Amino acid sequence: MELALQEARAAARRGEVPVGAVVVAPDGRVVAKAGNRTRELNDPTAHAEILALRTACTALGSERLPGHDLYVTLEPCPMCAAAISFARIRRLYYGASDPKSGGVAHGARVFSHAQCHHAPEIYDGIGAEDAARLLREFFAARRPDE
Repeated sequence: MELALQEARAAARRGEVPVGAVVVAPDGRVVAKAGNRTRELNDPTAHAEILALRTACTALGSERLPGHDLYVTLEPCPMCAAAISFARIRRLYYGASDPKSGGVAHGARVFSHAQCHHAPEIYDGIGAEDAARLLREFFAARRPDE
C-alpha cells in the first residue's frame, strides 16, 4: 500500500485527486503503478486503477490479470470496480472508504450484483488513515472557505 500512497502523493503534486494504485503479480512483483491523471489527460476514465490495469495488461499481453492483486488508496468507484471485475483481479486491497462515490462497499456495490462475473477478495481499511488524510488535506487546500 505504501507504493500506492506514493502514487497518490505524486498525483496530488500534479493537481490531481490523490489516488494511487498498484498491480502486484502472484509472485509479489509490482507489474504496474499509477496515480490519477484525469486532468492531465483530459480523460474522465484516467483513474489510478484504470491506468494501472491498462499498464499491467499491456505489460503481460493479456486483457485479464488472474492471480494478480490490486492495491488502491481509495475505495474504487463503480467504473473502476467493473474494470477490476473484468480484469479478474484476485484480491482488492483499498485504503479509505468512499461513501460518496464508492462502488464496492457503498453506492453501486458492483461486486454484489448477479451480473458481476467475477468478484475479487476484498480487504478494506489498509492504510486508510494515511489515504484519508491525504484526501482531506488535498481538498482542504482547494476549499479554504468550507
